[in-house]
Amino acid sequence: MKKYLVVVEKAEGNYGAYLPDVDGCVATGRTVKETVALLSSALEAHFELMAEEGYPIPEPTAVADYVEVNLPEPAARKSA
Repeated sequence: MKKYLVVVEKAEGNYGAYLPDVDGCVATGRTVKETVALLSSALEAHFELMAEEGYPIPEPTAVADYVEVNLPEPAARKSA
């Protein structure tokens, strides 16, 4: 078993997810949990098809971290 990094992004009415290490495997859902579950299922199917077609399964290499940044104060709006 291997673990792949999943990137989940908030869209206007749902969530979208993809795997940086696996081109072409994406999913969308109403919640983060649903989206990740759908992506997991899609990934298994994606890898099964790759194996059947003789393509190598990509190794997980992506990593994630967060950075902290000091945000500037909003500028005062000028009156028109």
